Formats: sequence, C-alpha cells, structure tokens
Amino acid sequence: MQPACLPLPMRLIRGTTYRDTRRLMQPPKVYRPISAIAATAPARLTVDDHGLTGDWLAWVAGTTGVEGLNREPPRQLPHRVEVIDADTLEINGLNAAGFKPAAGSGQLVYQPPVDLTGATAALTIREREDGGAVLLVLSTGAGITNTAPGTLVVEIAPESTDDITWTSAWYHLEITFADGTVSRFFRGPVTVEQ
Repeated sequence: MQPACLPLPMRLIRGTTYRDTRRLMQPPKVYRPISAIAATAPARLTVDDHGLTGDWLAWVAGTTGVEGLNREPPRQLPHRVEVIDADTLEINGLNAAGFKPAAGSGQLVYQPPVDLTGATAALTIREREDGGAVLLVLSTGAGITNTAPGTLVVEIAPESTDDITWTSAWYHLEITFADGTVSRFFRGPVTVEQ
C-alpha cells in the first residue's frame, strides 16, 4: 500500500504549544449502508457493523432530509464521526433535530485507518523542500504519539517553539513500518510567527 503524500502546512507561533492530530488513511474507500438517522442534536447514524474502532473522518452520501449531512468525497471535507458503539456513530458538528430523515437512505463512506502496529513516525523540518540543514526532528515518543488506530498527535512544546530563530522551512512526516517499509504521508511549508 502506497498512500498519497498530502501537502499540509504547519504554522508555529513562538513560545506556544503546537499540537496537531494527523489521520493516516488507506487509499481504498469502505461503503456501509445507513439504516437510520435519528432526528437529534447531535446527529446520530445507525450503520450496522460500521467497522470503525475509534473516532474517525467519514463522508455521508445519498441521504435525504438532513441539511448539510451529505458530503461528496474527495471534493468536500469529511465529517468527524464519533463511535458510540459497533452500530452507532455521532456527528457532533451537525444538528438533525426537527428534520425528518428518510430511514434506510444513504451510505457512510470512509477510508480505513492505516495499521500503525509496530510502526514509528518521524517529522523532520528542513530549511527547504529539497533539503538543506535539519532544523527540528520529532519522532515517536519524542513529540509524536500514536493515540488511536491511524492517528498521530504531533506536539512541539512551548520551550522548543520559543527557541526557533528561523521564519520559514519545509517538513516531511514519514512512517517506518514494522517490515522496514518507509512511506511519506504528509509534507508542507512551515511558517513561524511571533
């Protein structure tokens, strides 16, 4: 599996904590039928055996009756869905109260999380996209934490951002899997502000 390398900028502010959650997704999409949508706030979806083990990103397609619920991958951003149980998901950012959604309409669409079992992550910030001096390195256990399936939290402490003397750079986030395979998942410019 060779995932896409996504451009994602980083913005650091000197003297403050930088914290960002990165979701690593496999390329193929999973489609699960939605059997019910509760007219509640937040919106609750019944998706029998949805297959998600933790909070994740997903699209909803083909539903009727709930404004803002449908989002088309990849042209629109996914919803953040929270797992309630093996058959129920909640979208906290969406209010379905008062709507009359049609039962059994639509599909949940998501890309499954990348299996990070035995993997390590490294985020390297360099002077330029094509190389140059290494300005900062974070790694698993030292600024990068695997918090859930396919989920990494990148954190730079305020004392580290306070010591930054440069104003722009370029970063790459790479994963080394248990079998030795190295994949680059994210890259992008880094800007630093006062």
